[in-house]
Amino acid sequence: MTTAQPLDVQPTPLALLLLGRQADPRSERGVECPGDLPAPSDPDLVARARAAKAALGERVFVLGHHYQRDEVIEFADVTGDSFKLARDAAARPDAEYIVFCGVHFMAESADILTGDNQQVILPDLAAGCSMADMATAEQVAECWDVLTEAGVAGVTVPVSYMNSSADIKAFTGRHGGTICTSSNAKRALDWAFEQGEKVLFLPDQHLGRNTAVREMGMSLDDCVVYNPHKPGGGLTAEELRAAKMILWRGHCSVHGRFSLDSVNEVRERVPGVNVLVHPECKHEVVAAADHVGSTEHIIKTLEAAPAGSKWAIGTELNLVRRLANRFASEDKEIVFLDRTVCFCSTMNRIDLPHLVWSLESLAAGKVVNRIQVDKETEAYAKLALERMLALP
Repeated sequence: MTTAQPLDVQPTPLALLLLGRQADPRSERGVECPGDLPAPSDPDLVARARAAKAALGERVFVLGHHYQRDEVIEFADVTGDSFKLARDAAARPDAEYIVFCGVHFMAESADILTGDNQQVILPDLAAGCSMADMATAEQVAECWDVLTEAGVAGVTVPVSYMNSSADIKAFTGRHGGTICTSSNAKRALDWAFEQGEKVLFLPDQHLGRNTAVREMGMSLDDCVVYNPHKPGGGLTAEELRAAKMILWRGHCSVHGRFSLDSVNEVRERVPGVNVLVHPECKHEVVAAADHVGSTEHIIKTLEAAPAGSKWAIGTELNLVRRLANRFASEDKEIVFLDRTVCFCSTMNRIDLPHLVWSLESLAAGKVVNRIQVDKETEAYAKLALERMLALP
């Protein structure tokens, strides 16, 4: 039996800023709450959270994404990835309030999938997603015009990652496409290529490329990257006609930081280590890893791993640290793939003070930070989500 080992990472000033332990008023937005937000050092926060949650009883259902801080996960009724949590919310129709401890697009998905009698709350409206923000409705509409001018829109099927805004999901639904998660991306792409000749994959280029090349036998030359900040996406009509996968130039700011050097360094540092990474990582990182899979796959792989095995995990640090502590008693050594702290900055916006504020407000009869998708957007986004749910 062993005790939990430190992950051998040091928080940088930027990481401390992102965790709310330092401040930069020039860059922060949406961090003020009307009313009194409890101070992070308040020793009564845990007791206040318990009291407010108890007062709400069955009226509230708290969802906690795997990347949340431990102090928040403690109060989650269920934990999981974004789609699992949205489905869990839909499975609790009697819960009046869904408090989603995650980021904005996740709360939108929960609102789309839950009933009209339910209200979805995001404790901090600044908890967005940099990847989702890399594809706006206007940019994607312009991209579709470019595909139309190139004569390929009619044979192109949009496939959008769950990590996208409701507007992008609605665009996908309007144009005959489907949504995917990191665990069913191949099934979604198989379906899409039965409907058309090409796929426009939004907004994470790495998941699209890794799925196409690793799991579907395509080549890197079959993939082109559409850059919304360049005229025509930076692509010629000939390049669009030749491509099978038209990848949006988006990425995850957490997973995108891992490099081939990270993999090589951890193999030297931890002899016999198994490298396990998320498919949002760059293609060269995925190609050099021993195992690749979604967040849920990472957890299940570690659950099934033999005692004494060693693992370097390429995903968000809150989850890696939690897994390292969880499996230390089973003599499984789990380290972070990179020595530099890699928190999801927007996910970490949801902290205990914001959670307490939202729960106490609801208990007092005041609905705060409600996330509500308009009916037209909801209808088309739900259509795309239902196509995903119908995948074989």
